[in-house]
Amino acid sequence: MSDPKPVIPKASPLRPIPNFIFASRWLQLPLYVGLIAAQGVYVFHFLVELLHLIEAVFGSQTALQALVTSIGYKTDVPVTTLNETVIMLVVLALIDVVMISNLLIMVIVGGYETFVSRMNLEGHRDQPEWLSHVNASVLKVKLATAIIGISSIHLLKTFINADNYTDRVLIAQTAIHITFLLSALAIALTDRLMSHSQRPDR
Repeated sequence: MSDPKPVIPKASPLRPIPNFIFASRWLQLPLYVGLIAAQGVYVFHFLVELLHLIEAVFGSQTALQALVTSIGYKTDVPVTTLNETVIMLVVLALIDVVMISNLLIMVIVGGYETFVSRMNLEGHRDQPEWLSHVNASVLKVKLATAIIGISSIHLLKTFINADNYTDRVLIAQTAIHITFLLSALAIALTDRLMSHSQRPDR
């Protein structure tokens, strides 16, 4: 004779005040919708810069000057043709937009899943790998890593265009990048220590 199936106790309804407090998490929904709108702005900016780059390749001086202005490239000799430095700075700017867009996706999807409501994406073919084990600690580490990547792109753009920056600015940006690195290491170390402390002793 088979054993009877275990009876899963039904969760009791929350009292009014705890239910009201718990429901307040939905106040974050407009924030995530706002970030989605910001994502749209970044997509538009990316497409505009990409269009300018393509037009500059075909000799458009208006598009070339728009690119030079957007990347902050300055030189004593007027830029009349698309050179390697301008291309590199524009591509790095496009990569920067993509990385910030990735950061927005992590905040929107991970934050909603962690702090607002489950998306029930289990088994979906497009479910992000990191979302299956996301929590507040994992999200903080991933965000810190993404910020380091964005900072690296900014620092590389600054060094390529170093002639237009003072030594004080270069040193300050390098120090800020190192601070981001140390902060990410501290967050990862703290998360590791906390995860070890929460494990039951064997």
